Amino acid sequence: MSKLLEIKNLTIDFLGESGVTRAVDGISLQLDRGETLGIVGESGSGKSVTALSVMRLLPTPPAHVSGGEILYYQNETAVDLLQLPDPAMQRIRGADIAMIFQEPMTSLNPVFRCGHQVTEALQLHRKMDYAAAKNATLQLFERVKLPDPARIFNAYPHQISGGQKQRVMIAMAMSCNPQILIADEPTTALDVTVQKAILDLMRELREESGLSMLFISHDLGVISEICDRVAVMFRGKIVEEGPARQILHDPQHPYTRGLVACRPSLHRRLQRMPTVPDFLENKDFQAKVVTGSETAARQSALYAHAPLLQVKNLEVRYPKKKNWLGQPVEWLHAVDDVSFDVFPGETFGLAGESGCGKTTLGRAIARLSDAYSGEVIYKGADLQDLTPEDFQPFRREIQVVFQDPYASLNPRMNIGDAIMEPMQVHHLYENDRIRRQKTIELLETVGLQADHFQRYPHEFSGGQRQRICVARALALQPRLLICDEMVSALDVSVQATVLNLLMELREKFGLTYLFISHDLSVIKQMCDRVLIMNQGRVEEVGFPDVVYEKPEKEYVRRLIEAIPGVNGDADFSD
Repeated sequence: MSKLLEIKNLTIDFLGESGVTRAVDGISLQLDRGETLGIVGESGSGKSVTALSVMRLLPTPPAHVSGGEILYYQNETAVDLLQLPDPAMQRIRGADIAMIFQEPMTSLNPVFRCGHQVTEALQLHRKMDYAAAKNATLQLFERVKLPDPARIFNAYPHQISGGQKQRVMIAMAMSCNPQILIADEPTTALDVTVQKAILDLMRELREESGLSMLFISHDLGVISEICDRVAVMFRGKIVEEGPARQILHDPQHPYTRGLVACRPSLHRRLQRMPTVPDFLENKDFQAKVVTGSETAARQSALYAHAPLLQVKNLEVRYPKKKNWLGQPVEWLHAVDDVSFDVFPGETFGLAGESGCGKTTLGRAIARLSDAYSGEVIYKGADLQDLTPEDFQPFRREIQVVFQDPYASLNPRMNIGDAIMEPMQVHHLYENDRIRRQKTIELLETVGLQADHFQRYPHEFSGGQRQRICVARALALQPRLLICDEMVSALDVSVQATVLNLLMELREKFGLTYLFISHDLSVIKQMCDRVLIMNQGRVEEVGFPDVVYEKPEKEYVRRLIEAIPGVNGDADFSD
């Protein structure tokens, strides 16, 4: 195969108030025609910066390309993209080299309809008139398997799901038949069935058009499904490179071994999730597996007690259609006749695809959404019958950690005050001096430092912000913690540290978790039992070992098979 893109000794610096930070440190890569090259690494390793430099989309300043070349071979003639004039680069960007960005909601313009955003690229690069561009866009929407292309053409981004937005982004990227597609975390935070559909679609497009791809991800399961070769980045450098099978099944560098081990498995539960530092400090590190006798002893101790939480025939529904008087005539059943018990000290998992009702169920239990009917009995009291005043004491005991830690924190409030605020609202402790001391203790409990008290949310990484949200939830000394997709968008290594933290806190404070996730591997690691939902109803409930090995329902089997890296030789996690 002939090379299509070549990166030579690329070095990128960021200039800041504290000096120069080297984001990419002299890396060299080659992408051949028809090949998919995966770039893996944690957040901050330089993956996305490298991709943006190929597209010439780095913000300059503060970014500065200090050295190197990015050669694009047009008809075997090398062109250095870094040296091209802006008009020439604009002709290549989008037409010859296209990019799918990590977050489709922020990549699509919220004030323009989805169809307009694709027709704009066709009119610019392929010089089509509007009618031809619209027809081509509708064909593209059909090609990426969007339901009802005409409706989505006229829809705004907020009116379609996350998976549909990602398909619109793929359609936009493919609109001008590029030779190179750069996919930057295209499946992050999508549920497994949508993720599988996106990966299948990208494979089909590659086979149909001979596309070459630069595929960026922190998820080695996804990388194993789609990539021919893999380059592993760590602190701006390539630490290991080779065929995907070799890198994933026989990693040589301690950092790569750590990334592989951080990924939860469907086939075993560990006493503590390994992290990248474990392997950097000890190349022969071995994680300890939870034995069957240990699991049986834990189950015997848990289920000897009365339930802490009982959900009985709970129903949450919303008006779907109203008559001319404004009265509902058709309902959307978000949660439909769901019942289960949660025991003290248990981690109970809620799993399923996006839109299955698991988050709505969690919010209804915490009285953040209104239930239509049913009972939520906590410590013998039906929470649905309580007035807001009577529910106030229970608000302390039932806390929620949400999916997006940045949106959960007030950007104008330092994190110390954010953690102290619920203590003040509930009149916990005598004065702010004691509350401040308790806040510092909580920060240290979740692995942060006392001097972080005065910092603001934007000064922390995603994993650190999630730790802050956990500290804030713990400020009121809760008994039940509802964790809503709290690790879904985190790197596997950061995810492992947060999961370890949750397990430690469960033992230290005697917490009970309602753990909501679309990731069945994470559910396996964390949860004693799992309830799998589909379209608001219960599909299956039981111990993860039993449910995963012998699923009774076809829906559950499809969920398990959709997990990247599960089938055949790709399951390298053990």
